[in-house]
Amino acid sequence: MNKPVKFLILRFSSIGDIVLTTPVVRCLKQQMPEAEIHYFTKSKFEFLLKDNPYIDKVWLLEKNTAELLSILKKEKFDYIIDLHRNIRTLRIKLTLGVPSFSFEKLNMQKFLLTQFKVNYLPDVHIADRCMDTLKSLGITNDDKGLDYFIPYKDNVELTWLPQTHQNGYVAYAIGGQHGTKKLPVPRMIELCRKINYPIILLGGKEDFDAGEEVRTALGGTLVLNSCGQYSFNQSASLIQKSLIVFSHDTGLMHVAAAFKKKVYSIWGNTVPAFGMYPYKTAFEILENKNLECRPCSKIGYKECPKKHFKCMNDISFDFLIKELPLEN
Repeated sequence: MNKPVKFLILRFSSIGDIVLTTPVVRCLKQQMPEAEIHYFTKSKFEFLLKDNPYIDKVWLLEKNTAELLSILKKEKFDYIIDLHRNIRTLRIKLTLGVPSFSFEKLNMQKFLLTQFKVNYLPDVHIADRCMDTLKSLGITNDDKGLDYFIPYKDNVELTWLPQTHQNGYVAYAIGGQHGTKKLPVPRMIELCRKINYPIILLGGKEDFDAGEEVRTALGGTLVLNSCGQYSFNQSASLIQKSLIVFSHDTGLMHVAAAFKKKVYSIWGNTVPAFGMYPYKTAFEILENKNLECRPCSKIGYKECPKKHFKCMNDISFDFLIKELPLEN
């Protein structure tokens, strides 16, 4: 039997970014059977990884990092795959002192695009750039896309939904880490009217009030507001059972890609050129390309810096939805 080759993969946030690293884990495990894969992340993201069959052990970032680094050093890792690349991961790499391969963040290119609207970013998805860290090990992309594993306890049965949604529904992830990544509520209402099919709104507790405005405007027979009602894994289960998915630039968009759903991807102040569009699945991009101020940030803001928010307010909904049955 070959001696195990121990890998420590580093990625501390966020939900979407961690999901985008799953091809690295799968391809490494499948193409190097002797690999023992450990993954180091923040405690609050453990749920994304603990049911992944390609990961042997998940390490969680705690307050006492020095003590944990001492424990990690005793693991005698052979390689570190740094998919985060910041000061914290640099400290880990220096402490463990083993060969490492690091993800290229391209921060200068992002700065040029956001500040001067000059695009020197490669036309390469971030998931593919993560895979590039394995090239020197001879690991190649299997092109099977992203992974997401839902534990049985978090499976949401269709029979638990209202009768109006049991025969098929559209999932719409209305959340977003920043305000400038989310459609204003009146535009959400307009979009849901456009969809005109049973819809389940997905998001956190902070999205519940917006979801209620949409539900009230369109009626409960068309819109089910589940924001804050389900865990993230349960929301992922609802994504898995949906017919198609509408989503802002957020973690559930990447979950939808993992389940090979057709995604209508809605972009505000950020742009697909950052390499975060739906991966290895069918998708449509909804964005306003007629703005000199976009993208204004690689992440987002609480509100539009110029106060007009035209990137979301002026998105055209003049598109056809061909994936839905004529009758429900």
